[in-house]
Amino acid sequence: MRAPLKFSTKSALAAVLGAVFGLLALGEARAANPLELNFWLSGPRYDGRVAPCESALPTITSQFREKESSFWNSSLAITAYGNIRETAFRPWQSDNIPRRYCSAEALLSDGKMRPVHFSIIEDGGFAGFGQGVEWCVVGLDRNWAFNPACKTARP
Repeated sequence: MRAPLKFSTKSALAAVLGAVFGLLALGEARAANPLELNFWLSGPRYDGRVAPCESALPTITSQFREKESSFWNSSLAITAYGNIRETAFRPWQSDNIPRRYCSAEALLSDGKMRPVHFSIIEDGGFAGFGQGVEWCVVGLDRNWAFNPACKTARP
């Protein structure tokens, strides 16, 4: 003959609370009230003020030099830019994060000219402060982040 099961008050309370919450979960779903709709849900407020293409070039130059020396043990650097042009501005719906897409030709320290595709992103900097820059030098995307041929760095 087995001994009778003993329930503690904690396990009984847990069982009752579990049953109550289970029944509440099966209840009817209701829409949010006005307070819930407007409580700390301000959302992004993009102005569409994105810097011109030329403003991103110093950032690209320094980040390229750092990437090449730190990760690829290379002394390759960008020495000059030419044919800088905007390729698109906010190419998708107006509700998306504003971006200016640009392209340029970069002269590298090895004497070769290579295309560079980049975008300037409103509020895309560190922790959403300032403008961010994403860039890709064609033929030197060694970690294949924007492959093939920097296609995903363009609109």
